[in-house]
Amino acid sequence: MIDLTDKFWSYFTYDLGIDLGTANTLVFVKGKGIVVREPSAVAQHKKTKKVIAIGREAKQMMGKTPVNLVTIKPLRDGVISDFEIAEAMLKFFIHRVHQAPQLFPPKIPRPRVVIGVPYGITEVERKAVVDAVMKGGARKVFLLEEPMAAAIGAGLPIEDASGSMIVDIGGGTSEIAVISLGGIVASRSVRVAGSKMDESIVEWARQKHNLLIGEHTAERAKIMVGRVGNYSKLSKEIAIRGRDLVSGLPKEVKISSGDVAEAIASPVEVILENIRQTMEETPPELLSDLLRSGVVLAGGGSLLAGMDQAIASAIQMPVVRAEDPQTAVVRGCGKVLEDLTLLRRVLLAGPWYV
Repeated sequence: MIDLTDKFWSYFTYDLGIDLGTANTLVFVKGKGIVVREPSAVAQHKKTKKVIAIGREAKQMMGKTPVNLVTIKPLRDGVISDFEIAEAMLKFFIHRVHQAPQLFPPKIPRPRVVIGVPYGITEVERKAVVDAVMKGGARKVFLLEEPMAAAIGAGLPIEDASGSMIVDIGGGTSEIAVISLGGIVASRSVRVAGSKMDESIVEWARQKHNLLIGEHTAERAKIMVGRVGNYSKLSKEIAIRGRDLVSGLPKEVKISSGDVAEAIASPVEVILENIRQTMEETPPELLSDLLRSGVVLAGGGSLLAGMDQAIASAIQMPVVRAEDPQTAVVRGCGKVLEDLTLLRRVLLAGPWYV
């Protein structure tokens, strides 16, 4: 898997692990750690197609741009929906890493890249990811399934005969997998996660208060006061502002943690049902291991108050959050970059060369 060409290039470029998420993109540099953690958003001029801003700056523009600008999220439900914008975003992050002052000396942006993709991704979606990364500057690309990457990043013993279970609730997809002997035994990839919760809050505000709000406002409410069901004692309020659908004028409404729990109940139930179905497909011998070791949560959605308790109640098993769950996938991609023997065993597909 490593040859003289790779050894030569290792002196001139940084190898990268990338979590290309619907909500955020994270980049891990081999030997350095996570150096990029930015929203997956790009602001573009409508007529000239010139990229105006990428990442955090672009996200701050969402819903506020003039008529000649548009803010685009290049991924939807965990896969690329706008190829050219995804390519521009990846090129920007790859070049930024290689010119970052904290990673002295600057190097040539021609890295090997391990990138996480949803479980069960189609050939067309896989090709779109590979092409975007290659055109973004990579010389070699490896694909790693996100539940496997999250399990590695969370430190689970994936190569042991005893089973491990990971639930990664991201922005676009929820990845659920039972892993044993370095492979996935049972898995689900459901395109219901953080973004669907935001959409549910938008719809709830429309129906309950005749209030039109943006997804950025919904996401903020979810993060600040959100909880799952009554599994948490969290009780906070937040003011959300938008347009009154009756008068057309600005309007402010205070919503509580219970309101957010009500709003996101449907997508949460879809996630719980898919976890239950994955358990039903798991061999009995592995279930006995899981009763002992429990389920590990990763992804930003796992940080919702009460999410761990809701899952534990649904499957009657112990549930714990991974350390820094939002970075589990990119840390897993980084670990296999540093252990090529492990990369060989868990690789979904690749490498693709320039």
